[in-house]
Amino acid sequence: MRILSTLLAAVLLAGCSLPKMIKTVEEINLEVTPSPVVLQGNDVTIDITGTFPPKYFAKKVTVEATPYLVWEGGEVAFESVNFQGEDAAGNGTVVSWENGKSFNYTSTVTYVGDMKDNASLELRMSGAQGDKTAEFGAITLAKGVMATQDLIQPDEAYVIATDNFQRVITYAQDLTFNYGYQSSALKSAEYRDEDWKATKDLFALAASADSVNVIGVTTASYASPEGEISLNEDLAMDRAKSANKAVTRELSRKKLNLDDEAVRAEPKGEDWEGFKKAMRASDIADKDLILRVLEMYSDKNKREEEIKNIAKTYKEIENNILPDLRRSQVSIVYTVEGYTDEELVDLAKNNADILTVEELLFAATLFEDSNNKLEVYQNTARVHANDYRGHNNVGVVLTDLGRMKQAEESFNAAKALAGGNGVVNTNLGAMARQNGDVEGAAAYYGKASGVAELSYNKGVLAIAQGDYGRAISSMGGSTTLNLALAKILNGDANGARTALQNGDSDSAIADYLLAVCAARLDDAAGVRKHIRAALDKDTSLRNRALNDLEFRNHKESLIN
Repeated sequence: MRILSTLLAAVLLAGCSLPKMIKTVEEINLEVTPSPVVLQGNDVTIDITGTFPPKYFAKKVTVEATPYLVWEGGEVAFESVNFQGEDAAGNGTVVSWENGKSFNYTSTVTYVGDMKDNASLELRMSGAQGDKTAEFGAITLAKGVMATQDLIQPDEAYVIATDNFQRVITYAQDLTFNYGYQSSALKSAEYRDEDWKATKDLFALAASADSVNVIGVTTASYASPEGEISLNEDLAMDRAKSANKAVTRELSRKKLNLDDEAVRAEPKGEDWEGFKKAMRASDIADKDLILRVLEMYSDKNKREEEIKNIAKTYKEIENNILPDLRRSQVSIVYTVEGYTDEELVDLAKNNADILTVEELLFAATLFEDSNNKLEVYQNTARVHANDYRGHNNVGVVLTDLGRMKQAEESFNAAKALAGGNGVVNTNLGAMARQNGDVEGAAAYYGKASGVAELSYNKGVLAIAQGDYGRAISSMGGSTTLNLALAKILNGDANGARTALQNGDSDSAIADYLLAVCAARLDDAAGVRKHIRAALDKDTSLRNRALNDLEFRNHKESLIN
């Protein structure tokens, strides 16, 4: 009996041993999601599920499991996980002998370009039972990585800093006439003042230069706050008329005539506000008392009466304050017309130093050829070195010409001048993303605002970050290749196909993406049609197509 019992125990031990677990490992029923494994953002994430069946996991066995992505010339391990039987020592997940156990495992590794398409995901396990160890055979779980995300296009918008060019600029020249007490007659001394001389010079210039035009005269006239109100109102009107008469007479002498409606009189009556301002600025001894009177009484007659009661001070007011309030303030409005487009085109290239920054920035927009634009923007950056816009716009044109390193230098020069400017940060963000610096791009975009193109650029960045829903939202109503790509990656092949069909791109990548849409919609004829069109335009896509896991179920549709 003792011999029989010993033999029976040995048989039972063999039945629940590590070797048997290795032999029947397929019973674990492993599944990986997604399959193929995909690139999302800069990561590859796997989700493995499985079930240890009842009476599989030996009570004294421990197992360490590690998924690996393996490709020619390299491999990378995901995080290891440990399981153990009910009677095994360790800190792994305990698996019941009688009931088995289901499990779910998720882990992420950083993407490496060599993983694409031809890598394989395999699970390696090692077990121990007592002092015995053994290796399970590697289990292939999936082929991949599928890196459709790397079809992202460098189509971010680089933003030109705009000009504030005005071909016709409006100016106003001010002229003041002063009058004697209760008089509207202009004194001869007024015609010897500097502001009158400047007015005559302006009229002479307008008479001789076609680019200068006087377009209006507006006169605001005042009376000092003394005497009868109604008389002062009439006096203010008379003063406005006398001022306008003097100005229009001088215009006529220069054969410059204005329509009646272009010459306006705006009599203001008694100038209490001017009186208050002059009092505040004076060193009159009782000025605080007088200012309080102005605040206490709204009735103008009462104000004047109370101020005159301060007899000693009123004489000083009459001499030092009131004379300057008896006046007409004339605003002569004129325009100066700038260079024509033809003149700007010539000067921007041949004599840029005489142009303003606004003229140069506008002149650049008159050229269609990028090399000519670049020359004008470079002139702008040279002549107006402290204005960020010239440097920024040099950078934008350099990106059009494919000179990206020089463009980045120009954007950084603009940044040094403009700091947190939204246009510059948008451009630096686009450049960082295209250089593969996703974190840098996000930082620049985070400091940018007020730029219409920023939203689309953030959408492109969101694709690189693996946030496809946000990418679609940010790119709005566009129909670009990147919007279509985001829809594909977000599981909307129909929406992607519609975006591509409504878009204006006739590129090889557009056809390639249409083929991807067709593959995801199980449209073999569509795969064949669009792959053929893509390869007709760009034969370099052939190798990608042959290895692309998007087409794993449509190999027969590919052109060999």
